[in-house]
Amino acid sequence: MILVMTTCSTPEEADRIASLLVEERLAACVQIQAAQSVYRWAGRIERAGEWTLQIKTSEALADAVRDRITSLHSYDLPEFVVLRADSASTAYATWVEAETGSDHR
Repeated sequence: MILVMTTCSTPEEADRIASLLVEERLAACVQIQAAQSVYRWAGRIERAGEWTLQIKTSEALADAVRDRITSLHSYDLPEFVVLRADSASTAYATWVEAETGSDHR
């Protein structure tokens, strides 16, 4: 199981991406949280309110999730960070695998 993180500029975009990832079984669950980001872009320090998506999915779907986020996202360079969930509970990891498994495709 992996946790993929990305950010969006509006709650509507975050909800749209989260909903499609779950509907398409690319994710078992997506949590959306408000965030304040500070970052360097085009040589300037920027500050922006953003919406963080924490996407629970299987490692086998990492490339498909990245491609889908890229196709749906309004940013020129959407965040795509993958964290391995080595210490997830067996029951939760099994649920994620079941919800994103190939038997649903």
